[in-house]
Amino acid sequence: MTIEGDAHAVSAALLAEFGEIDIYLFDQLLRGRFNGRRRVLDAGCGAGRNLRFFLRQGFDVRAADIDAAAVDSVRRLAASLHAAIPEDRLHCGSLESLPWEDGSTDAVVCSAVLHFAANERAFNAMFSEMWRVLAPGGIFFARLATSIGLEQQLPSTTGRMRLPDGSERFIVDERTLLDLTSGASGRLADPLKTTNVQNQRCMTTWVVLKGTTR
Repeated sequence: MTIEGDAHAVSAALLAEFGEIDIYLFDQLLRGRFNGRRRVLDAGCGAGRNLRFFLRQGFDVRAADIDAAAVDSVRRLAASLHAAIPEDRLHCGSLESLPWEDGSTDAVVCSAVLHFAANERAFNAMFSEMWRVLAPGGIFFARLATSIGLEQQLPSTTGRMRLPDGSERFIVDERTLLDLTSGASGRLADPLKTTNVQNQRCMTTWVVLKGTTR
């Protein structure tokens, strides 16, 4: 096998196992953050790009998205992996109102979703609801657009606005994320980490532990 062919085989194997997983979520997996946390909610699941590994490994998966086509895609993905998700684990609707009981999941994944909030009320409501269903000792993982690193290019550090890349997002600043963390009696699992994409947008990784830690 050529070097090029071998590289292709490696990438194909990774795609089969992990799909197009968020690389920052992949980092959390490698660091053991999901060890012992078998009940996982993908809040704003889209087509399930972050769920392939969890489904293949037999995690108790929940998925929620406001788009019915996205929920159907996750249903088909699970079936293709012979890991069908019970219907009561699938939710088509807003993240502001989830159908599950308090503390019913050990981990919440919310990748590139919170910045679609219409306003501050909606942003806080989504976070509060995801936090409600997260069990003590659980982990909350989010990736979201923020103003961190773009302060000089924006009219405000919080609020819904057009970013330099042309997209419209509801963004928050570092203080907002820290206040939400402390207000929920959470603890940062890692310092806030922000990727600046050539001053066009900034994406922050926000990882919070709830209550007791592991």
